[in-house]
Amino acid sequence: MSKRIHVRPGKGQSKMGFGVGIIFCLIGLFVAIPTFGLFGIFWTAIAGWITYVNYKNGFTDEQIDSHVIDIEDDGRDVTMNTYGGYRSYSYEEENATNDNDDMETRLRKLQSLYDQSLITYEEYEQKKKEILEEL
Repeated sequence: MSKRIHVRPGKGQSKMGFGVGIIFCLIGLFVAIPTFGLFGIFWTAIAGWITYVNYKNGFTDEQIDSHVIDIEDDGRDVTMNTYGGYRSYSYEEENATNDNDDMETRLRKLQSLYDQSLITYEEYEQKKKEILEEL
């Protein structure tokens, strides 16, 4: 299942863009074309298009999208990781990797406790054996 989101600028923003577009069109007609020739025509054409789009978005109900976002929904949950990136996963995938990650995490914590001399070598070996027997 997919979803399409149309993003359009607000009316106020578009009205301001329309006013600025008019100014740029006038600059194009009276400064850019006489001074720079072909570049001035290009400038004025772009300014005219920007003015038109802002007019449609600011003064009419027939708005022009600034961009469109397509979202594909494949039944997965999306979570944000600590680095600001996104990763999607399914519950099955999470549960399958959770056991291995949990085992690895427990072994690393156990090693850390031993390295910090918080548990004896015998306690370390005994607990490590218990964790590994769960495999």
